[in-house]
Amino acid sequence: MKAFFFTLLGIALSLLVVDLVVPGVDLATFPAALLGAASIGVVNSFIKPILSVLSLPLNIVTLGLFSVVVNGLCFWLAAVAVPGFTVHGLFAFIFGPIVLSLVNTFLSNYFAQREPELEME
Repeated sequence: MKAFFFTLLGIALSLLVVDLVVPGVDLATFPAALLGAASIGVVNSFIKPILSVLSLPLNIVTLGLFSVVVNGLCFWLAAVAVPGFTVHGLFAFIFGPIVLSLVNTFLSNYFAQREPELEME
């Protein structure tokens, strides 16, 4: 249970960094970031696998580059579900999830080194 909260906190902090770095991604408050992190988790768990399977032919033709569009769509869908979390523009649609992934990977590795008994997901 402790690992779940660290994961949620890591994604929320990553969203705050994305808000600072990527123009077009706007977070109103820290609770909006927490809800956004939970929303991203739900969208990535339930909707992203369906979209990935449906877009498999396009993904094969584009040699995997269409997965960036699928990630952007999932990021946007998570933002639609949370008040105070908005994504505007193609730049935010594409680079928001990329920055989120990079920052979240860094924070997950940091938390894993600080608390080795926790297994981050």
